[in-house]
Amino acid sequence: MIQFDTRESLESRLTEEIVALLKSGIEERGRATLVVSGGRTPAALFQSLSVQELDWSKVWITLADERWVPDTHEDSNARSVKTHLLQNRAADAHFIPHFNDAEYPCSGQTKLEEVLSELPKEFDAVILGMGEDGHTASFFPNAPELTAALNPYGFKACMGVTPPVAPHLRMTLTLQRLLHAKRIFIHLCGDSKLPVLEQAMGEGDTEEMPVRAVLRQSKTPVDIYWAP
Repeated sequence: MIQFDTRESLESRLTEEIVALLKSGIEERGRATLVVSGGRTPAALFQSLSVQELDWSKVWITLADERWVPDTHEDSNARSVKTHLLQNRAADAHFIPHFNDAEYPCSGQTKLEEVLSELPKEFDAVILGMGEDGHTASFFPNAPELTAALNPYGFKACMGVTPPVAPHLRMTLTLQRLLHAKRIFIHLCGDSKLPVLEQAMGEGDTEEMPVRAVLRQSKTPVDIYWAP
């Protein structure tokens, strides 16, 4: 884990790392892909990224997960991305939302998978968060779809999820899809996240704290960035 004294210093360093990966992707393949998470934590990071000098017209952005609500809803992750990231220079980036016209995530899954299949097999950078229950993306403890979503040998790129406690049905990229990345960053802010992370890094079942599925794998490098 890399600890920073301030959120501003964290966001500055993380911005540099992400931009370097995106530039490398553009140089190697002519396009780059970035997977982001929602919530309040990444808003300032999004704003920092939005002003970076980069050929954003060659960058594709999608979400790690989404609440099954339209982007006009205050809980929509897509709304956060459009408000904070797809601005300034980054307004030229291509955005792939998760929510579509299906009534439920499970019925919208096939349509989203078709869209996601147009992206390169390997993401350039993935930014994840972590809830105080140990979830990441929409891998919630005790969700009926959790085992399938965490299957590292599965074939699905995304999956509808029914959180036992959190509001709204969800759509999430599966673990196997997220692990097809050059690097994964876990972006954490606040003192309350430290004991949760410490517990997640200790012994225990993955189903109890699903973020362990990301922390314990050896396929993709994971960097943890924390600030108070």
